[in-house]
Amino acid sequence: MNFVLKPLRVIYVIYAAAVFLGIMFLILPPIFLASLLGRQKGGNIIFYFLRFWAHAWFPLVGMWVTRKYECERDNDPCIYVVNHRSYLDAAIAVKVMRLPFRPLGKVELSKVPFFGFIYRNSVVAVDRSNAAARARSVREMMTALRAGISILVFPEGTTNESEQPLRPFHNGAFRMAIELQMPIKPVLYLDAGDRLPHNFMRINPGKCRVVFLPPVPVAGLTMDDINTLKQKVYDIMDAELRKHRQYPTLQPIG
Repeated sequence: MNFVLKPLRVIYVIYAAAVFLGIMFLILPPIFLASLLGRQKGGNIIFYFLRFWAHAWFPLVGMWVTRKYECERDNDPCIYVVNHRSYLDAAIAVKVMRLPFRPLGKVELSKVPFFGFIYRNSVVAVDRSNAAARARSVREMMTALRAGISILVFPEGTTNESEQPLRPFHNGAFRMAIELQMPIKPVLYLDAGDRLPHNFMRINPGKCRVVFLPPVPVAGLTMDDINTLKQKVYDIMDAELRKHRQYPTLQPIG
């Protein structure tokens, strides 16, 4: 049976990549024009073109993205924290998140030809190896939040390749939330790792469920509460992920 499925998989991968690139080149000229309007106004316009790309690409490649709200829907700016299993996560965010928002992304992707131009103008890029660059990224995110633009952060910092629901969280999102007294909104991407594992050749059609959890308030918290807030959000997301999927039980140490 593999001798039939393998060619079909290759054809699907080529098709998915071709559609991805085709739509990207279609929206590149208007994105270039929008970029001339500045980081905030131009960036907001760019996201509408990216949303068009996402709404076209997902159904064309046989992926069905669904949203489930475990909370009331509102339009208030916030800090989204999302589990990170796949490079598909950024595309899902463009499709389902309230506009406008800015994701925090790795600076390395800004060097990819053509795609890098779109990336630089639509994310807050961070260079984790450079303290000054990290500080600039934080200032840019806080400026966006004050302007009513939500921020999306993958608090694990990188894709989770482990067998557990989450990797340990970094402090950045929680520090910003406390400093600006802005709520944390946890979001779960349940199937992205199944649709696009770490090898692009294994991309496959199917469901992509997104679950929006109730916001975690930060009113009255201080910087002394960062670890408490971080652990609270981690525990909420970990428990909810375990409701939807089975994970190996961690063995006690010693």
